[in-house]
Amino acid sequence: MSESVTWDGGGTGAADHAPATAGGEPFLSLVTATAQETCEDRRTAVDKAVVLLKSIAEHDTGIGVSELARRTRLTKSTTFRLLGILERNGLVERVDGGYRLSARLFDIGTRVYGPAPGLLRERLLPYLVDLYDMTHETVHLAVLHRAEVMYVYKLHGHRSARVPSEIGCRRPAHSTGVGKALLAFDHDAAEVAAGGALAAHTPYTIRDPEALRRELRRVREHGIAFDRQETVLGLSCAATPIMGPGRRPVAALSVAAADHRFDPARIAPALRRVAHQAARALSAAANAPRLP
Repeated sequence: MSESVTWDGGGTGAADHAPATAGGEPFLSLVTATAQETCEDRRTAVDKAVVLLKSIAEHDTGIGVSELARRTRLTKSTTFRLLGILERNGLVERVDGGYRLSARLFDIGTRVYGPAPGLLRERLLPYLVDLYDMTHETVHLAVLHRAEVMYVYKLHGHRSARVPSEIGCRRPAHSTGVGKALLAFDHDAAEVAAGGALAAHTPYTIRDPEALRRELRRVREHGIAFDRQETVLGLSCAATPIMGPGRRPVAALSVAAADHRFDPARIAPALRRVAHQAARALSAAANAPRLP
C-alpha cells in the first residue's frame, strides 16, 4: 500500500492538492524546484569563482553582474557575493558597468612562466621605449611558454594598426614574429610546436611542419623573424630574440605595423640594435655584485 501525504483538509501530496504560496505557486512545487536546483548545481564555491574569472576574462572592458550570472548559470545573489570576495582579494576590479580582471591576477598568472616576466618588464621597458621612438609603430616584449608566446609588454602610438595582442594574452608561437624568433633558438620548443596542430589564422599562416622548420632555420641565419599577415590580415611584424646566458633567448622584441607601410629594411636594424643593448643590460644586471 502506498503512503500519501495528508494536508489540513485531507487528500494526497500531489501537486494539484498542495497549498498555494502567497504568489499562488503550490508550496510543494516550490520546495521541489529549490531542491532540484541545489542538486543540479554541484559546483563548489571554488568552481563557481573560477568560472566567473574565466567569463570575466573574455571581456576586456568589463561585464555586469546580470550578464555574468546568465553566462555562468549562477544566481545573481551568488554571483554578487563571489565577486565581492574576488574584489576584496584583488583579483577583480570594478569598472563602469561591471567587473574586469585586475592587474594582480595577471601578476599571479605570470608565475607560470617563472619570475622572469616581471623582471623583464621592469628592466627592459626603457628599451621598448627606444624601439618605439625609432619606429613609431606598435612594439612588443614577449616570452615563450611551450608552443605559445605570452605578451609581457606592449607600447603603441597614434599610427598603430589593429593589433590583437594584449598584455598577458597568449598566442600560438608558429604564427607570430616573436614566437618564431624564440622557437628558432629553442630546439625542444620548436619540435613541440612543429609536432602539434598548426592552426591557420589567415591564408598566410604556416601550416606545414617542414615549412615551419625551414622558416626557423632562416630566422637562425638572419636573426630576424617575420609575421607576414599570418595572425591578422593587413598586419605584418618583425621580431628578434634577446639573448641571455648560453646564447639562449630570454625574450623577444617585435615591431608590428599595417602591411602597406611595413618596411623591414627600416625596422630590422632598429630591432637588432635595441635587442643587443637589452641583452647587454640583462647580462650586466646578472653579473652585478649583490648587496649584503
